[in-house]
Amino acid sequence: MSDIDIIKFIESKKNFIEKTIERYVPKEMGLNNFKSKSRYEVDFKALNYGISQPLWEFLSYGGKRWRPVLFLLISEALGADMKKISDFLVIPEIAHNGTIIIDDIEDGADLRRGKPALHKVYGEDIAINCGNAMYFLPLQVVDEHKGKIEIDILQRVYSIYLEEMRNLHYGQALDITWHKGLLKKEPNVGEYLQMTAFKTGTLARMAARMAVALSEKDEETEDRFGRFAESIGIAFQIQDDLLDLTTTEKEREAFGKSYGNDISEGKRSLAVIYSLLSLEKTKRDRLVKILNSHTKEKKIIEEAINLIKETGSIEISRETANKIVLESWKEIERDLEESEAKLYLKAFSEFLIKRKI
Repeated sequence: MSDIDIIKFIESKKNFIEKTIERYVPKEMGLNNFKSKSRYEVDFKALNYGISQPLWEFLSYGGKRWRPVLFLLISEALGADMKKISDFLVIPEIAHNGTIIIDDIEDGADLRRGKPALHKVYGEDIAINCGNAMYFLPLQVVDEHKGKIEIDILQRVYSIYLEEMRNLHYGQALDITWHKGLLKKEPNVGEYLQMTAFKTGTLARMAARMAVALSEKDEETEDRFGRFAESIGIAFQIQDDLLDLTTTEKEREAFGKSYGNDISEGKRSLAVIYSLLSLEKTKRDRLVKILNSHTKEKKIIEEAINLIKETGSIEISRETANKIVLESWKEIERDLEESEAKLYLKAFSEFLIKRKI
């Protein structure tokens, strides 16, 4: 890994990202935020309580903001006019946060980023509506750039958004079906990787594809960078799942999830799938039983984690993540001229699979 401090680099971009988001999703909405005129009177106090307040409270929880950083790095590495297109970073980031608000409700999660999940604070009704609104609010960026960016490029951006949001919901459907044990069938490695490509890879792929389209590169280049970003997303998810199994009590506050969260959810992570392929039948059946019980009992969670660790599946999963990213980097390396942005992009991809938080 290079000597570039990626955590510091991401932190240096956060203020710019937050200010860009606020231009399109204000902390307080007023009449100027409505594209069409309202016929009657709008209760802005209620509207802000129902959308803006929970949305910005959720954003204040933190988050890595790596998807907009990925968008900026690819755009810069491809020589894009950054002043012209940087606002589009809002789209994958706001959509991402909307998806995890909904995801927490679907999973019955208590915590997100070390704070109470949004539905625990505002109730499921407000959280669902706020999360859904976040799928549509960032598309204002496309409207605002009509006349500033060629219409065919804007149409390309819009098509990318629709395609990737469909993919995201396909991935969520697979994940829910598996971790609830609804089909009495365990996924194989290939099925897991495709689910993760849909669920976690899709928003990274969206950011990359939009960056390429807005940089006015061809669709073949878009496909290559899309695969690269998808690979980063898959590797990020694999590492996230491994951190859930390996993070100590002292480190969990930075990680922002309760102990053994994925075991309680019954999540079929890559390490779990590799373990189920390796364990003898009695232990395999025991691990499946624990996962399907959705227990929150620490002793039983630790039993499941120990079963996973004894197979070496954590190390195998980490190797899989490394291989996926390295292979995809080779695909795009030839598209990039030597530059600081290229160095940071490579270091960024390495960081996401080796991070500790």
